[in-house]
Amino acid sequence: MSQKHRILPKLIDFYDDYLDDGDVERFVARTAEVYLQGTLCRLLKHSQPRVRRAAALALGFLGDYRANPALGEALKDPDRPVRLLAEEAIRSVWLRPGVPSLDRELRFLNRLASARLYSKVVEKATELLTTASNIPEVYYLRGSAFFAQEKYEEAVRDHHMALELNPYHFLAATGMGYALLKLRNLRGALDAFRRALKINPNLEGVRLEIHRIRRLLGEVS
Repeated sequence: MSQKHRILPKLIDFYDDYLDDGDVERFVARTAEVYLQGTLCRLLKHSQPRVRRAAALALGFLGDYRANPALGEALKDPDRPVRLLAEEAIRSVWLRPGVPSLDRELRFLNRLASARLYSKVVEKATELLTTASNIPEVYYLRGSAFFAQEKYEEAVRDHHMALELNPYHFLAATGMGYALLKLRNLRGALDAFRRALKINPNLEGVRLEIHRIRRLLGEVS
């Protein structure tokens, strides 16, 4: 057995094969046979970037909300591919609370949002929150729908609640920033955008918004 195979976990073989053949289903099936979610989360802290990339990719397919903290920390990984894979993966696990019935409801709610059926999003999210008031993604999706309906105070409220429940929800922080901008609350928007960037340093659009607001406030020239 080569030194590589003695040192690196088997996951790296699955990942290398995936990079060669692009067979996602095979990568997911092989990974699921060998690894539990907790192990994949631990591999996000492996010393080798390729192992961390493989773990982030796998969690995007196999993880649920329990992987949120590990993926949230990976958003600050020194390796850019890890950060990008973690960002994609964490958005997937936000839609998987880990309870099959809720997973289905969230997928349906997300489809409504993707179809821009904002009134239906608000209606369905409000219904869901009567029995699942601790699911941050429901608040985020309803807040985004409120924003699209130009109900900015409601959007701020829901995005704030999503952040309270999920401190890694950089999209909620970003959404809150844009809603506060609409309400002409520059200081509040600046704080929200800074929070989003602290969670996820890869948000270049948010970085530009921070600079723009600071110029409006006279903090920079």
